Amino acid sequence: MKKYHLFINGEWAKAKHYNPLFSPYSKELIAEIPSATVEEVNSAIEAAYKARTIMSEMPSHKRAKILENLAGLFEAHFDQAAEILSLEAAKPLKTAKGEVARTIQTYKFAAEEAKRISGETIPLDAAPGGEGRFAYTVKEPLGVIGAITPFNFPMNLVAHKVGPAIAAGNTVVLKPAGQTPISAYFLAELMQKAGLPPGALNVVTGSGPVIGEKLISDDRVKKITFTGSPEVGIGIRNKAGLKHVTLELGSNAALIVDKNIDIDKIIKRCVEGAFSYQGQVCISLQRIYVHKDSYTSFVEKFVKAAQQLKAGDPLNPDTDVSALINPKEVERTLEWISEAKQDGAIVAAGGASEGNILLPTVLLGVNPASKVSCQEVFAPIVLINKVNSVEEAIDFVNDSRYGLQAGIYTDNIHTALQASKKLHVGGVLINDIPTFRVDHMPYGGVKESGIGREGIKYAIEEMTELKLVIFNNND
Repeated sequence: MKKYHLFINGEWAKAKHYNPLFSPYSKELIAEIPSATVEEVNSAIEAAYKARTIMSEMPSHKRAKILENLAGLFEAHFDQAAEILSLEAAKPLKTAKGEVARTIQTYKFAAEEAKRISGETIPLDAAPGGEGRFAYTVKEPLGVIGAITPFNFPMNLVAHKVGPAIAAGNTVVLKPAGQTPISAYFLAELMQKAGLPPGALNVVTGSGPVIGEKLISDDRVKKITFTGSPEVGIGIRNKAGLKHVTLELGSNAALIVDKNIDIDKIIKRCVEGAFSYQGQVCISLQRIYVHKDSYTSFVEKFVKAAQQLKAGDPLNPDTDVSALINPKEVERTLEWISEAKQDGAIVAAGGASEGNILLPTVLLGVNPASKVSCQEVFAPIVLINKVNSVEEAIDFVNDSRYGLQAGIYTDNIHTALQASKKLHVGGVLINDIPTFRVDHMPYGGVKESGIGREGIKYAIEEMTELKLVIFNNND
C-alpha cells in the first residue's frame, strides 16, 4: 500500500488529511489518498497562476516536445498504467490496455495540435473605411484551467483536458475522481520526467464540493472543464459567471436497427457497446430499438452473446465484466431493474449481482418511463425494444433529456440521411454503435448532455481566446 501526496508546483506536498482507498472488486485497502483543504487548493491555484506566463511564452515546439515525451513515457510504462486502472477502477485488464493505448494517442494528437494553433488575416478593405489597414487574429491561452474528471476513463479523459490545455500554453489544476486518483498522480510523475515546468500541472484530491467550489469561485481560474453528472454540471454552469465552461455530462445512448440488416455481423459490436467496462461509459449502448422484422433474431443472438461474457477479477486477462465502481451502484441498478420489471419489462439475461459485479443484463419491452430507459444507467444494462419503423425509433431516441451520440444500422442511404438530420444528438453514427469514439474527433452533446466540444483540436479552441490585431497603414 502506498501513501500519496498532493502534487503542487512540481513537488509532492504532504496534506493535512488522508483517506483510505479501497479496490472496487476485492474491497482491499490499496492506498492512502490526500484530501485537500481549501488552503491547499489555493496553493495549487497560486502555483498554476504563477506558471501561466512561463507556459504562454513557451514556444509551441517545446510544448509539443513535452507532450511527445509524455506519450513516450506512457508507452514505456504501458503495463504499469493498465494495472493501475484495473486496480483502482476495476476495469478489466484488456479494457484497461485499450484505454492506455488511447491515452498515448490523445497526447500524441495534443503534441501535433500544439504546432497548429493559428489565426487568420482579415480583409478589412472589404468594408468602406477599411482601406489601408491590415488585420490578423491570434489565439492566446486563457491561463489557469480547472479540470474535474470522472472515474470511468481516469487516464484518457484526463488526457482530453490536460493535453489540449498544455498544448495551448495553459496551466492546470486537476481534480480527479475520488475512486481513481492513482492514475492522476501517475500522470504527475510522468509529466515531471517529460519536462513540464513546475506549476503547469497540479493535482489535488479530496472532496468534490470543497475543491470544485474553490476552482469555480476563484477569479484566477479562467475555465472549468468538467466531465460528470448533469446535476453537478448544471450547478457549475450556474456558478461559473463569465468563466469559460466545457461540460460533458450524461447520456442514455441509443441504437436503431433497421430491417434487412445482417444481424450476425453486428451482434458482437452491439454487445461490446453495451457491456464494455460494465457499461460505465458516457456513450455506452443503453437503448436498442429494433425493427419488428428483425427483432426476434436480434434478441436471440444478442442474449446468447451476452451470456457468454466472463465476469470476475479485473486483473484476469480473460475477464469481460467486473465490479461496478462501488456497492451503492449495485444496489441502485438492481432497484432500477426491479422497477422496470414492475413496469412490464422482461429480464432476458442477468438481472442479478455477484458481490459488486452486476451480471450483464438484457431487458425487453421496457416502458419508456422506467429509469433504465429515461435516465443514465451507467451499468451493464441494455434494453431492447421492438419498433414498427425507423421513424418511430427516431422519436424514441429523441424522447430523452440527453443527446450525446446515437447510432443506426441501415442499408438504405435515404434512411441514413434522414436519421442523421432528425436525430437530436451531438454525433450520429451510421452503421455503427453510438459507443464509437476516436480521440481527435469533435465530441460532445446537446440538451443535458452538456455544452462545448472535446477532441484535441476542438478543445484547444475552447481553451484559447481570440485577439484581433489591426495595423493602420494610412498616412
